[in-house]
Amino acid sequence: MEKKLAFVLLIALSISCGGTQLVIRNIDNTARKLQTKNGHFEMTEYTAEPKYGYTMDYPINLGFDNERNNPRNVDYFFKALAGPNGEEIQWKKIDTCCPFPSAKSSTGAGTLEIYEVTFGNQKLTFYVNLFERSKIVCPIGLTIKKD
Repeated sequence: MEKKLAFVLLIALSISCGGTQLVIRNIDNTARKLQTKNGHFEMTEYTAEPKYGYTMDYPINLGFDNERNNPRNVDYFFKALAGPNGEEIQWKKIDTCCPFPSAKSSTGAGTLEIYEVTFGNQKLTFYVNLFERSKIVCPIGLTIKKD
């Protein structure tokens, strides 16, 4: 019964997102999770991919610990970043979208979370995947925060 409910939920979410199938192009579940320091990921690298984080096909794949720890990983990621000139950033979850099958979810389906990042009068929108993993790097438009 639970699997049927999860399947119906996945179908309903697919229809609500336009019925297109999500294809995440940057999954690498062999990527190592970053270490944390002072409440944030120890990030050292920048992406060369302009779509990284900005589109649903190239989300920021933070990987899966467990469903309770996922918000902590989002904070670890954004706390490692700053604006282009070192500005403090703020972030907030603004939506959930784009369901896809995932064995790592208790429902059998994963979704992407959409975050709005602000600094000064600038706003950027990022797609975050808490179910699959890839190398975690700094997206174009932001910098790695100096401790």
